[in-house]
Amino acid sequence: MSDAGTNRGPGLVERLKTGPVLCAEGYLFELERRGYLQAGAFVPEVVLDHPEQVTALHRDFVRAGSDVVEALTYYAHREKLRGVGKDGLLEDMNRQALSLARDVAHEAGALLAGNICNTNVYDPADSQTQTQTREMFEEQVGWAVEAGVDFVIGETFRYAGEAQMALDVIRRCGLPAVITLAVGQEPETREGESLPDACRRLADEGATVVGLNCIRGPATMLPLLAGIVAAVDVPVAALPVPYRTHADQPTFQSLREEDAALLPDGRPFPTALDPFTCNRYEIADFAVKAREAGAGYLGLCCGAGPHHMRSMSEALGRSPEASRYSDDMSKHAFFGTDPVLAGHNRAYRDRL
Repeated sequence: MSDAGTNRGPGLVERLKTGPVLCAEGYLFELERRGYLQAGAFVPEVVLDHPEQVTALHRDFVRAGSDVVEALTYYAHREKLRGVGKDGLLEDMNRQALSLARDVAHEAGALLAGNICNTNVYDPADSQTQTQTREMFEEQVGWAVEAGVDFVIGETFRYAGEAQMALDVIRRCGLPAVITLAVGQEPETREGESLPDACRRLADEGATVVGLNCIRGPATMLPLLAGIVAAVDVPVAALPVPYRTHADQPTFQSLREEDAALLPDGRPFPTALDPFTCNRYEIADFAVKAREAGAGYLGLCCGAGPHHMRSMSEALGRSPEASRYSDDMSKHAFFGTDPVLAGHNRAYRDRL
């Protein structure tokens, strides 16, 4: 199968040769904030219950600069749905998510990506779970192929072995694969393997893009990129969560507030992370630094909004459609600089 599953223009490989490819993720958190998806389960039945909201968010992310429309099939696999009593929706959920993403990708001239992810059942010491994992991947990738995706994203893998299995299934279908690992508090895979070594193996086995996504924020993902870039000869992905993680609390699950009396379970993750959210300028700074570090496939994961994506795009020299509404404080009644503004308001600015 060719790199481009449709006739909409250059495919993933061609686009990577001309500059960074931007991919907006973060659908689960954004739709949860809007009241269309349940935190905890995080199963994307919103594609069935409120498809218009999913379509709108796809469009918002493309307007903000995403080159990719990623089907919302994260956690739409057999194990996760079984665990929340939704396994009867498996095929309908996947096919609907792919259809919604395909429609927006076609109208926007964007790349269409299928998606598979961590199964939470894979155990390197248990061959039965490995068989279950492969079967789940084959199911979802099969539906993605039928939908005509340009490539498949395999993401948020803590086990390198599970990532390799995802890659194998995708490659057997003849599609390009973007494979990203999720890194916990220790900068290694769950097997204890170094990230450069794990990514080198994935690249050697045919991944089009390798790298990191989710779990870590910009500040704690950025230092990990140089080693991966040096280890592989394919483009490197960097898609952090937009939260202010730091050396002592390097993941968004490990973030803590001093006064957590009002928080369920005493932790901000996943529904009280607001105080830790990166602003758009911090995201722009990450985009520039990640690109300088050699990353060629950039984006954001859980927690990102379209304004973050627009800032990343603009930091890389682009002007997406949403840039028409980028900030311009020159006309602000109190903080503006335009001489037509009322002087008594401008003089009052420091008293606000």
